[in-house]
Amino acid sequence: MKVVEIETPRGPARAHLHPAERPRAALVLGHGAGGGVAAPDLVAASEAAHSERVIVALVEQPYRVAGRRSPPAAAQLDEAWTAVVDVLREGELSGLPLIAGGRSLGGRVASRTAEITRAVAVLCLAFPLEPPRRGSKPPQSRLPELEAVTVPVLVVQGERDPFGLPPAGPSRKVVTVPGDHGLKADPPAVAAAVRTWLAEVIPE
Repeated sequence: MKVVEIETPRGPARAHLHPAERPRAALVLGHGAGGGVAAPDLVAASEAAHSERVIVALVEQPYRVAGRRSPPAAAQLDEAWTAVVDVLREGELSGLPLIAGGRSLGGRVASRTAEITRAVAVLCLAFPLEPPRRGSKPPQSRLPELEAVTVPVLVVQGERDPFGLPPAGPSRKVVTVPGDHGLKADPPAVAAAVRTWLAEVIPE
């Protein structure tokens, strides 16, 4: 593994690069809001990608590199993410089809920026469809972020996820696995879903 610090308009980010022999594609994954790149589902997805000869870059957003737990506004997250992807495309991931994705918040960022980053597909682990209700406010669905993605999408969701279950769509596959939003109950099931999907979406 190689760790690269990348300057962004929002401060330095960090990419943890996991190489692959004769790579067929690249998978760039972001972490959840308060978590890091060692989350069990991100590790499982990385291992699945490696078995499909896919380079993996696990990206730490600038706020996490700086030691903060609370994420900034969506626009700032998206700006930092696209800056990181641009640098990786010019360097370690040059010439490879790029699949973007992430866990929870990271999946939202990858979905919102899929067109800008020219991703060929998007992987969402534990997509936070509806945040828990607060008071009398109606739930705010994030489904439009998924609906706006025009390339193939895989959502891997815990069957007991309190954030809900996104629906499948014409180019969106949804796989449920045991567990809740943490996707810690059955990492092999997460890996199997990702591996099967990658084999389908990686360009020949």
